[in-house]
Amino acid sequence: MADEPRIAIAGAGLGGLVCARVLQLHGHPVTVFEREPGPGARSQGGTLDMHPDSGQAALRTAGLLDVFTALARPDGQQSRLLDAATGTVQDQPDAEFSAGPEIDRGLLRALLLDSLADGTVRWGRGVGRVHAGAAGGTRVEFLDGTSETFDLVVGADGAWSRVRPAVSPAVPTYSGVTFVETWLEEDRHAEVVRLVGHGTMFAVMPGTGLIAQRNSGGRVQVFLALRRRADWAAAAGLDLADAAATRAHLLSLLDSWHESLRAFIRHSDSGFVDRPLFVLPAPHLWDHVPGVTLLGDAAHLMPPLGVGANLAMLDGAELATAIAAEATVDDAVRAYERVMLPRSGETAKECVEGLDDLLPAA
Repeated sequence: MADEPRIAIAGAGLGGLVCARVLQLHGHPVTVFEREPGPGARSQGGTLDMHPDSGQAALRTAGLLDVFTALARPDGQQSRLLDAATGTVQDQPDAEFSAGPEIDRGLLRALLLDSLADGTVRWGRGVGRVHAGAAGGTRVEFLDGTSETFDLVVGADGAWSRVRPAVSPAVPTYSGVTFVETWLEEDRHAEVVRLVGHGTMFAVMPGTGLIAQRNSGGRVQVFLALRRRADWAAAAGLDLADAAATRAHLLSLLDSWHESLRAFIRHSDSGFVDRPLFVLPAPHLWDHVPGVTLLGDAAHLMPPLGVGANLAMLDGAELATAIAAEATVDDAVRAYERVMLPRSGETAKECVEGLDDLLPAA
């Protein structure tokens, strides 16, 4: 490119950080704007499996695959399906331990942050609004009242993206399923978590599912999946801050389940967090808008069935590679969107169908 483009990325999630890393590898300056005050502002959630053709491919493009491999857990790929009524193992497919090793999301994010030049991420500077077609480029209004203009603004700011309205009127809608999250410590509940195996455990009855997944440090993340209305807790008269009342209510929903599985809720070491699942239209498409594009959940929010983070990272790597290869930023974004939009649309449809298969209605 004749002139060095001014590039801003909104959001310091996995996809945005991969994009920034690959841009810097190619010598392109980039700034990542993040609303949170620092990298430790909140928990980054549970564990992820990195797929060879997406997450791992992105890390290879970013020059970080060896670092990832040293931190990952190959044995974490094991999965098992248990019978909800008896607690017995129904299916335990053989894991291909080289295919999709697991890594805690927080470790992966730290790996990416450490790979960036000092000062790349501007913490505490959240994007409020984006004006495409402004004089001199795309104008970003920040939540602190300031504004700056860029040649390209990349919306990597997640489900409730502040960049998305610049290209699309779409907003997330409730999927009909919520995940209630809690945690167990293995050293306190070894007999309970024994059922998880080395990776992830599933048990399902119509309308209700239990998912338990090993994380590093002897922690097990547990989700009770409920096909319920979005305000299910309020409708039940529950305040989730009251852990005892919430625990009693959730156990009442598992009356017909085997006690070994009810124990994941009965003996959890943390409180309960409601995580309703929202989705964007599948496919989510938009007409190209010069100076703005999206990646990850901002572009294709879908049910969490193991592909979202992988796709976000692949998006980021491919967008940055296109910017390095094409004659102009606009050519690069067009090339990126021609590939990303149909791919993500098809995957999003598959994930919506997969959620229905995983958790059938009662």
